[in-house]
Amino acid sequence: MFKTTQIVTTPSVEHLLKLWVRRYTPDLSSLSLSQKILIASLTETISPEGRAQTVARLKNNLLDINSQMAWLKTKSLHNYIPNVLDFNEAKQITNSALIIYKVLLDFYQKQASYTTSSITTSSQRSLKFEDIFLAEFGISTIKELAYTLEPTLIAFQEQHMACKDWCTLGFMTTQLKFTNKLILNQITPIEKILLSPYITFIEEQVAIPWQRVCVASAKHDLDSPVFTLVEQMLPMAEDIAHTVYHKLVELFPNHCSRSGLLNTPTVAQSSIRDLNMFQAYLWLCVLEESLVPVEQELVGLCVMVMEKLKVKWKILQQWNQILMDEIIHRVQPEYQKILLPYTEGMILAFDR
Repeated sequence: MFKTTQIVTTPSVEHLLKLWVRRYTPDLSSLSLSQKILIASLTETISPEGRAQTVARLKNNLLDINSQMAWLKTKSLHNYIPNVLDFNEAKQITNSALIIYKVLLDFYQKQASYTTSSITTSSQRSLKFEDIFLAEFGISTIKELAYTLEPTLIAFQEQHMACKDWCTLGFMTTQLKFTNKLILNQITPIEKILLSPYITFIEEQVAIPWQRVCVASAKHDLDSPVFTLVEQMLPMAEDIAHTVYHKLVELFPNHCSRSGLLNTPTVAQSSIRDLNMFQAYLWLCVLEESLVPVEQELVGLCVMVMEKLKVKWKILQQWNQILMDEIIHRVQPEYQKILLPYTEGMILAFDR
């Protein structure tokens, strides 16, 4: 669940914020443009005029249509929960989701002057995509974006929690996921590069406690073993999630939940996101030196979701065991003693 978290400024927090920002680096592999043409196109699209065109196009009824379509897809996916939402509840949740994207687009457009000035002060001869990305989506941006979206995301979450069944919380990430996909399908490849970090941020922010992990590091010095362990492991999170996901597909090739087979694209995306979520909770526990976040938040969330998705608890236990084994395997030997109480604690937390 999303919780209010105040980002403090310490050397350890700043280090983890840098790692958090790197999660949103766009993938350029799908573009066949030369570096020179790519940077020229990016610079044009990132300008105040280019942003205004992008935002105007998306705000011109497109977001309303996308949000409504996303709601219908979400409701269809969760139709195994009969009469869980009435029309008014559905409308309120859809309207809350729409507000999130309007706030996001306003923020994206306001970034124009800051990013453009950062790029123009750099040497055009040596300018690289990394320069553009860091000017666009650096630490100051992610801090401000988290702060700007926090009231809206909390309101969105409260809309779900106010409904008749707590299982409606499952609608939240699903609706955002579908809406994100629909929006990204409506924009140009260059716009997608610039907007995808913001879009991905929204989906992760409501499900994965990366922000809390960064803040929890404030009590640790940069050279402390606990901080060094987390700092070394966070960049591996996405690769670990994909590795474990492929192991699960091999182990359970025929397992089918309410959402479908493990190897379907939609389930794959959700599974990789959830494997990242489990890792974030693990590192949150390590930094807070307590298993409370797992025991009081993660386990309860899984109990609700797994039951409704018709996923056997034994499969979730194996999922967790394989993930913990993969993490331990990648940790340097001198830090395993620090980590073992938490990986073992996570395994015990799901022993029911």
